Amino acid sequence: MLSKHPNPAHVAIAECEKRLSKQGRSVVVITQNIDELHRKAGTKHLLEIHGSLFKTRCTNCGNVAANYKSPICPALAGKGAPDPEAEDAVIPVEELPQCEEDGCNGLLRPHVVWFGETLDPDILTEVEKELDICDLCLVVGTSSVVYPAAMFAPQVSARGVPVAEFNMEATPATDRFRFHFSGPCGTTLPPALARHETEIIS
Repeated sequence: MLSKHPNPAHVAIAECEKRLSKQGRSVVVITQNIDELHRKAGTKHLLEIHGSLFKTRCTNCGNVAANYKSPICPALAGKGAPDPEAEDAVIPVEELPQCEEDGCNGLLRPHVVWFGETLDPDILTEVEKELDICDLCLVVGTSSVVYPAAMFAPQVSARGVPVAEFNMEATPATDRFRFHFSGPCGTTLPPALARHETEIIS
């Protein structure tokens, strides 16, 4: 993941946020992605509802810390193949990544939400606040089937707020939105977010 770079859609969103902030307007990105590509593109106001692959959380004290090491400890080098037939790595517990907070030494895990785990209630509260005040919603490159995120845009649309979906294909939520732009987001989103001739730049 460290070698991945933002695509033109990530960059267009970050540039739009920067441009509109100079006009006193706000762009908030709410993402399920754990890859930090929005952050790499320059997005500042980012709510990562499923966490980040580049943060660890201590299973003992709960401390969350940035971690861009790959692997995060020597014992994990060459391990973690996604192949379900791969043999268990059999790594001794004392060689697994441990918390560096004073006196803790608890095991570290990725700061992401696994299937079946609950989302961070503080992040969800921030998301709800943003959804309540938004005046335009863009749904970009999602299947719209993972909950609760799948309900965010339909909830906004039900208030009469325009929602535009940018996706390769229609989703179960497409009919609830005012606009749908079919195609790769890296192609369709940049022109949609480009500065309009009527925009006043200070």
